[in-house]
Amino acid sequence: MSSRLSRFDRRLSRSTGARRLAGVDEVGRGCLAGPVVVAAVILPCGLEIPGVNDSKRLSASARARAFVRILQNCEQWSATAVSAAEVDQHNVLMASLLGMERAIRRLDPAPDLIMIDGNRLPLNAPPSAIALVKGDGRSLCVAAASIVAKVLRDRIMRSWHRRYPAYGFDRHVGYPTPQHRRALIAEGPCPLHRRSFAPVRATLKERLRGTS
Repeated sequence: MSSRLSRFDRRLSRSTGARRLAGVDEVGRGCLAGPVVVAAVILPCGLEIPGVNDSKRLSASARARAFVRILQNCEQWSATAVSAAEVDQHNVLMASLLGMERAIRRLDPAPDLIMIDGNRLPLNAPPSAIALVKGDGRSLCVAAASIVAKVLRDRIMRSWHRRYPAYGFDRHVGYPTPQHRRALIAEGPCPLHRRSFAPVRATLKERLRGTS
């Protein structure tokens, strides 16, 4: 898989003349709690890293091994976490795009070409940025960014489990699993929950109704 993804990046480099390519991806848009995490990764063009693929296709242990290889071999990487409060303020799409802007700005020197997973570019994206639909399954740089974002976000949520153990963040890391929904109903939202998301909003309304 790494070979196919690496070939895509090499072809893009040749066709555009870009020597330093960055991949950008986010993780956590569908979660009920916690941040959206965005990562940007620049890999040496032509490099192949065994085990790197779209993070959703890898087991947790495979992602952990790939994460280490990526950080050992990349030219540069950055990451940022957009909080649940910012998600509620901006909506999850705009918060994700804001995180992409932040991650890109942290790359210094700037890459020649930036591949952003998806079909939308941040409002203040540099001219060197392109949207790459399903990029985490096409480009090695974007796949690497997806792994870095996923591993970092999972670590953040597992660290929060120590403060909010009733929700099971160490297992579902904020995604809307049946266990998480049951805990949300039983305990009510904690500060990590996204108030603008329907299940959380409904739970808040129900608890307010119960106290009136």
